[in-house]
Amino acid sequence: MAAADEIYANSIFLNSVLPLAKVIAESRKELGKRFDGKTTKIQISAKDPNGKVGTYFDINNGEWTVVCRTTEKPDLELEFQSIPDLNNFFAGKSKKLPKIKGLYKVGLLTSTLKVLTTMGKLLGATKPPDKKEDKELLVKLYFYLLSSGISQLNKAGHPEVSKWAKKSPDRVYAWVVKGKPDMGAYIRVKAGNTKAGRGEYSRSKPFFTMWFDSADSALGILLEIDDLIAATIKGNLVMEGAPEYGAQIGEFMTLVGSYAK
Repeated sequence: MAAADEIYANSIFLNSVLPLAKVIAESRKELGKRFDGKTTKIQISAKDPNGKVGTYFDINNGEWTVVCRTTEKPDLELEFQSIPDLNNFFAGKSKKLPKIKGLYKVGLLTSTLKVLTTMGKLLGATKPPDKKEDKELLVKLYFYLLSSGISQLNKAGHPEVSKWAKKSPDRVYAWVVKGKPDMGAYIRVKAGNTKAGRGEYSRSKPFFTMWFDSADSALGILLEIDDLIAATIKGNLVMEGAPEYGAQIGEFMTLVGSYAK
């Protein structure tokens, strides 16, 4: 992977993928309860000649806050020797483990690894989970990842995404499952700036929306199992907005996926 692509991928992993750990901990009670009553800082980072990069979880009495930068004194840190090492590990391309600082905090380390492992298994799925709640969680993770990932590529200066953002007036692009507003996500773009959001965008009607009739229909497209045209004909997917804008967003969705795998 070229140096620039490593930076784009790293931006997605640190700012779009890792924040999903909070969603996992909040959605899976058996994982979240491991942090009940705990106040701690857990950091995942990578060394770089220009300075360490990373994301940390600021947990206050069991409540998670994601901070997309490094902190000087985390209680537990998973430190990779380079940006490519971090990228390859979370893409499942390498089993090279990070240096663990705070190894003596066995309980905290085990709980953190369980959250990260659960996240990795869900995002690495090639077919829909069996349980309804797992299907809905996976759709939520994907929607959050895609909206944030596109925004992060723009902020990192990816030429295609930045060009699109600079030319765009104030517009909102959304992903929605019918009847499940909490699963939705969106990205707002205006004159070069982008901002990802979670849930339904309610301030106005989005410029373009990908509506799915169920979590199963969403996963059929997200996991590239179902044909897009066939899904549209069946009514499993409805695209509200001009087709050319749907095609553009589709390309960026694929782009985010290529960096996150």
